[in-house]
Amino acid sequence: MALRLGLIKDFLTGKIKITDIKEPDVIYDLRQKGIDMKIGVDIASLALKKFVSQIVLISGDADFVPASKLARREGIDFILDPMWNPIDDFLFEHIDGLKSTCPRPKWQPKK
Repeated sequence: MALRLGLIKDFLTGKIKITDIKEPDVIYDLRQKGIDMKIGVDIASLALKKFVSQIVLISGDADFVPASKLARREGIDFILDPMWNPIDDFLFEHIDGLKSTCPRPKWQPKK
C-alpha cells in the first residue's frame, strides 16, 4: 500500500492531516514477482544447511520441482499440501507425501 507521490512529504511535514487523505490518494500495488523463486531458494537453503528434517509445501505448482528434488536428495521428507487443488504430475513424482489438511471445499477444482 502506498500514498500518491507527494502526499507522504506533505503528511510528514504536517501540511496535511490523516483526515485530508482520501481513497484515490491510496494505491494498493499487488505484485508477486519471483515469489516461487524465493520460496525455492528458502527450501534449498533449509535443506542444504540441514536445518529441517521435513518440509510441507502448500502449493501444486511445477515450478517447485527443482527445489523438491534437491530437498529429497538431501534427505528431507518433502510433503505437499495442495489444499485439494490438482497438482502437476511432474511435481507428484518428486514428493514424499501428499496430504491436504484443510477441510475439503464443497466445490471441486477442475483438473
